[in-house]
Amino acid sequence: MCCFAFRGARRREEEEEAAACGRRGDAAGHLFEAVKGGRSAMEPVVDEWLESYKEDRELGFLELVNFLVQSCGCRGVVTYEMLKSLQNSQIIQQLTESFDEDSAEYPLALSTPAWRRFQRGFCEVMATLVRHTQHDVVYDEYLMDNLIALLTGMSDSQVRAFRHTSTLAALKLMTGLVHVALSVTLQKDNSQRQYEAEQAKGLNRRAPEKLEGLLGQRREFQEKQEELENLMNAVFKGIFVHRYRDLVPEIRSICIEEMGQWIQHYSASFLTDGYLKYVGWTLHDKGEVRLKCLLALQGLYRNQEMASRMELFTSRFKERMVSMALDKEPQVAVEAVRLLTLILQNMEDVLTDSDCESIFPLVYASSRPLAVAAGEFLYKKLLAPEEPREGARAFLQQLLSFVESEFHDHAAYLVDSLWDCAAPLLKDWPVLTGLLLEEPPAEGFSDQQERALIMTLVASMRQTTERQPPVGRASGKKALTARERKTQAEDRLRLTQHLIPLLPQLLAKFSADVEKVVPLLEAPCYFDLKLYSTGRLEKYLELLVAQLWDVVEKHTDKEVLETAARTLSALCCPEFAFYSRVDSALSRFVDHLADKFQHEAAELLQSSLVEEEVVYSLAATLRRIAAFHSAHDLTPWCLFEPCIHLLHRAVDTGEVPKQVVIPAMTCSHFSLLWELAHLSNPTSSGPHPRQVQVLGLREKVASFCSLCQSCLVDNDSSVQEQAFVLLSDLLLVFGPQLARRGQEALQALVYQAESALQSQLAGFLVDHVFGHAQASEMGDRDEELQIGQLHQRRNLLAGFCKLIVYGVVELSAASDVFKHYAKFYSDYGDIIKETLNRARQIDRTEWAHTLLLSLQQLLTQLLLEQGPAGVESSAFLEIRDLARRFSLLFGLHRLQNRSALVQLHRDGIKFAFQEPASPSSKLGRVNLPFLELLSEFSPRLLHPDKALLLSYLKTVMSQAHGGQRGGELCRASSIAVYQRSLSPQEEAGPEPGSAAKRRRLDG
Repeated sequence: MCCFAFRGARRREEEEEAAACGRRGDAAGHLFEAVKGGRSAMEPVVDEWLESYKEDRELGFLELVNFLVQSCGCRGVVTYEMLKSLQNSQIIQQLTESFDEDSAEYPLALSTPAWRRFQRGFCEVMATLVRHTQHDVVYDEYLMDNLIALLTGMSDSQVRAFRHTSTLAALKLMTGLVHVALSVTLQKDNSQRQYEAEQAKGLNRRAPEKLEGLLGQRREFQEKQEELENLMNAVFKGIFVHRYRDLVPEIRSICIEEMGQWIQHYSASFLTDGYLKYVGWTLHDKGEVRLKCLLALQGLYRNQEMASRMELFTSRFKERMVSMALDKEPQVAVEAVRLLTLILQNMEDVLTDSDCESIFPLVYASSRPLAVAAGEFLYKKLLAPEEPREGARAFLQQLLSFVESEFHDHAAYLVDSLWDCAAPLLKDWPVLTGLLLEEPPAEGFSDQQERALIMTLVASMRQTTERQPPVGRASGKKALTARERKTQAEDRLRLTQHLIPLLPQLLAKFSADVEKVVPLLEAPCYFDLKLYSTGRLEKYLELLVAQLWDVVEKHTDKEVLETAARTLSALCCPEFAFYSRVDSALSRFVDHLADKFQHEAAELLQSSLVEEEVVYSLAATLRRIAAFHSAHDLTPWCLFEPCIHLLHRAVDTGEVPKQVVIPAMTCSHFSLLWELAHLSNPTSSGPHPRQVQVLGLREKVASFCSLCQSCLVDNDSSVQEQAFVLLSDLLLVFGPQLARRGQEALQALVYQAESALQSQLAGFLVDHVFGHAQASEMGDRDEELQIGQLHQRRNLLAGFCKLIVYGVVELSAASDVFKHYAKFYSDYGDIIKETLNRARQIDRTEWAHTLLLSLQQLLTQLLLEQGPAGVESSAFLEIRDLARRFSLLFGLHRLQNRSALVQLHRDGIKFAFQEPASPSSKLGRVNLPFLELLSEFSPRLLHPDKALLLSYLKTVMSQAHGGQRGGELCRASSIAVYQRSLSPQEEAGPEPGSAAKRRRLDG
């Protein structure tokens, strides 16, 4: 009976304990759910908890402990008995055992919107807790002491969730304590001043009671300060010193971020080298930690008084901070430059000229945030006017001095970098134009400075009207707001009103200089052109057109002529009221050029000996016509026929100089394109173009392509390249896609490139693109020349690859490109890889056959040059590396590539066992090493296909025996390598002992 009574009492105790735990768990859950719910203010939540704590501090503390445990993502619950009877380490050990180790996720590690709100709420709870207890509870020697002790133990746990959550909680508490300590210090100092003021009074005026009260206040504040310092010291030494070097970057970031807050807000205590060294040491940490270091230091250097107290730190870590401007992490580099800007502002003579010169070139960086940060640094170091009255003139003089010493060809990038900090100065167009039009120049500008000033003027106009960064510099900026669009329109109107009267003067002054006149010719593209008519400024339009004519008459440079043509095209818009004036002027201009061309071309065609002056004049006229034909429809002037006559004469006799041939080809090319545009446009040719027009254009296209094909073998390489470029464009335009998209009537215009033409194009590519040494092999030649030549070769290759992708030439022709994929990867790898991927989408089987053909051509060439011994050379290993790269292109989609890959192997086996060309040859089957190349594709096969190919290989081998030294054939190492690659156990190529592997190791 007693036993049953005892068991009943024990059961009731357990039930009561479970109920108590449930109530405590519910309370902790209430606090956790309130934070997780993302309430807008945590004050009511903390106040509610504080009331429960004041009623029963042990239960209240237990509720807070379980809130922290839940915030770690732990399922365990701390009971009252555990809190009373166990050490913190024992409690943490039990919680660790109940932690869900199957998942690495916990609230602070999750990035969903709900959990991000929880993280913000968690931090706010810690801050609010200290703020609401700063006058009483924080000094009760229970809450903070026990909480910090528990957090210290959790921060030393092996469980990441415990370390992360407890470190964040403890350091947020520390930040709150820092604010309280600062407040107490200010109150203590204020009390001290009051005491000293009262003490200074005469004996008859002193109030002893007041002195005693002030002295008591001072002692009270002193005690509070000491208590707070003890708590902060416990957090710093118990948690920060260990966790700032934690394995987890997020934990290290928290430490540095909070350290920055402590130093910034309580500099009297924390702005010492003993604390700053931790920030300095972590400047070498990982990206996100380095970023927090820089942001923390920005808060310190932003205050001039603080900066003056950091001289030792600055001298020690300045070199590292300067080097971080070139950090591989873009955001770290941006913040490093911003930090250096603050140092430049608030610490004189700390950054040397060498330090600054390492920052200046970043204004040309492709990353706009970095360039803008560097622009602000440059502006504050060199460009900012010392006196406001100096304004834009002084700014521009300094800017020109900088440009002259740097990269004067990149004004658009420099203006974009300076725009955020110096836009008003860059938009001071009266000063800009005034400096350019001064006679004589008051500042004595050099020729280079004048060019830079013109480019700065045009770049500022572009930036004002387009609000877009230059090519190659991504902005990442959202669409303009209504206010920004209004400002943009007002600025555009203002610059148009100012520049319209002055642009003709500027063109007249600088028309002889190519580098100066080209940017000025672009200026009208940024105008509000309607202002010519609405503002009654037609006289300036006539002056502008006259100056354009004068510039075109003076120059034959392609860039000048094409820019002038584009500007006239912008002015020749039918929506403008002045359209008829500009169109009439253009017609007169083209009439003059056409008459001159007809006369000079007739003279050249009728005479076998032509004076150099006539040739030069004809070439200049043709260049002008070709440039304008690119932007304007000149078909009414019937320029195609005389150009074709010149090209026929050049092909037949070779008597036409190349300076005439190239623009004649270009002019003919544009004539064909404009005719096609007429036929494709229903408004000009009707819904169904007349058959005679279509057939006439087809005849012209055939005639021109035939002439270009003949020019591919011209003695002059520039003529060959121009013929190749124009042929590539025309074959693409008049390719199979011409008759699609509702243009079936143009089917007769589709021009099919014959096999001979395709071979010639591929041969040209091999000679002019792949026949050149790579840049790394060209020695110390002019780097700019090398880049220009590489750019030209890339354009040639891209033109041919487009023909492949759009089905203009047969896919097999791509083998002449694909076989150079590995050797020229650094120069053309991106182009060839994109072509490979596009070609695979066209026809996988034919694409795989083309890859095989590329490898066959390379092996055949190697054997012809070096014989069977070539298989032992490094060249064979290069071919094998290419095969490996090709195999990677089949990817992981084995089912999609299955039939193509099997056919590739079958064709490859046939090639390997191909009979020698001469029956009397003693070399035997020289293509057998091709099986080693095929083995690189074997890992992409399915197991049934491997078995099938093994069977096929045995069949081919048995047929190849035929009395021809079958024993030697079976022992061939290449066959063994291929057989192993097809065996079911082999998934990764040849075994270490294979001949191929030995050659690779030896090489």
